[in-house]
Parts: sequence; C-alpha cells; structure tokens
Amino acid sequence: MTAAAPDAWLVFEDKAGFSMTPPTVRTWSRRGRTPVVRVRGCSRRRLSVAALACHKPGERSRLIYRPCPDARPDGRKCFSWQDYRDLIQTAHQQLGSPMVLVRDNLNTHLTAGMRRYLAERDWLTVYQLPPCSTDLNPVEGIWSVLRRTTTANRAFADPHDLITTVRRGLRQLQHRHDVLDGCLTGTGLTMTTLRIQGQ
Repeated sequence: MTAAAPDAWLVFEDKAGFSMTPPTVRTWSRRGRTPVVRVRGCSRRRLSVAALACHKPGERSRLIYRPCPDARPDGRKCFSWQDYRDLIQTAHQQLGSPMVLVRDNLNTHLTAGMRRYLAERDWLTVYQLPPCSTDLNPVEGIWSVLRRTTTANRAFADPHDLITTVRRGLRQLQHRHDVLDGCLTGTGLTMTTLRIQGQ
C-alpha cells in the first residue's frame, strides 16, 4: 500500500501459459510400477491466462482472471493491451475501491494506449516490478498451485478440455482465500505488513 491510497486494494498482475502437454508431478504407486500419463498426438495448442491477486487488510483476498485461447477471431495469440485494460476495469468494478497495481515490464503494458488509459484513472496507481523478480509476485504462486494440482498428470483430450480444466482450477482457487493469502506470504509480505504500510 502507499500513503496516497491507504484504503486501496493491492493488486498483483501476471500472465501464464498452459499447454496440452500436462505438467508431471510426483505421485504414489506400487514399487516398480511407475505411473504413466499417455498423451495422444502432439498438439501445440495453448491457453494464456492473465490473473490479478487482490489483497487488502481486513478483506478476503480475491482472484480475478481472464483466459485467452491461442485461436482467436482476430488471429492474435496473446493478450493485447485492451485485454489487460478490460481486466483492470473488471477488477475495479468488482472491488469498488482504488487500486495499487503491481506488475512486470511486459511490452504490452508499456504501449501508448495503455499509458493513456492509466493516466486517465485517478483510482489507479501502477508500479512496475524490477526485472527477474517473479518471487515478489504472489500470482506466480497461484500458477504453481494450479500446475501441481488441477492440471498435474492430466492428459487433455482436446483444447476445450484444457480450457475447461484450467477454468475449473481457477474457480476453485477463488474460494480458497487461505491459499491466496499463502501465495502472498510466500513473497515475504503479510497482511500485517500491508496494514502498517497503508496507515
């Protein structure tokens, strides 16, 4: 939090990609019988997801996200600055308070259109994370949880199955406020720290 916005939500933003090839994690089985995940074909279809981890002292942590399949009508395979703008706008409508947005230096974040949008919002303060500082972003922890649980050791039948699975995992995490708080704590920050800094 900053002194300029003591009642603001601290919002971290990040994007991740999920592919048809499932992440493998450790599991249990009988000795000598290694579990095998069989995957048909070698599809390179991917799903990109942008997410916001929202924290505020005295409030339950929130997770707001937006998926972006790699097959879009306009031919784009990644998020545009308008997609990020719409996600930020959605978060503001849901949170109903000023926001302090913390994110990386992705080139899409630095476009002229995005800079104009940010300059026109008095309820929004933006800070850029230093390069190579993913350990300071709790959304990275959310991606890690998702890959170790919902999508782990899972052979996806088709791109629709991938999208459905990732969405289901994210919806479940939206109700796991303890997990969201844990991802924040993993960065070295705590809700107590945020409350003190916000006063």
